[in-house]
Amino acid sequence: MSELTPVAKAEALIRRYFQACNDADHQGLVDSFTKDGVHYFPPGLPGAPWRGAEAIADGWVWCVKNMGSRWTIEKVLTSQDGREAVIEWTHWKTAIGEVLRGDEWYIFNEDITRIVEIRAYYASPVNKAEPVNKLHDFDYEARGYALAPPSPAPKVD
Repeated sequence: MSELTPVAKAEALIRRYFQACNDADHQGLVDSFTKDGVHYFPPGLPGAPWRGAEAIADGWVWCVKNMGSRWTIEKVLTSQDGREAVIEWTHWKTAIGEVLRGDEWYIFNEDITRIVEIRAYYASPVNKAEPVNKLHDFDYEARGYALAPPSPAPKVD
């Protein structure tokens, strides 16, 4: 089997990270980040930014357990050297009936085996009165975006 290109390595790492999120796989999440990795968020999220692989893993497992969180990746763009990427995602909060869309900018370590930093940006300000937070008048369905979570959230103890 041939070695993956830097672009392919970066995308595969992002997809493994999202699978670990969806599985509430604490160790898989920890393994996705450098020990001192950071996940930045827009204003309003208590405890943000999340600093350290353990804190990031704890945060996403909490989301699955308490909000029924599921995520889909809509688009991925990666730099040629594989050290940075940007994605569009959807966060399905199935237990509370909310949907949030946004983008994230990724920075990876030198060998593209771990995430060093994520900077998240929301498609719109979070409006708790809206069950689906999205861009005004953007046709998500016509563009091929997910319109439902990828699967039911796992039960987390």
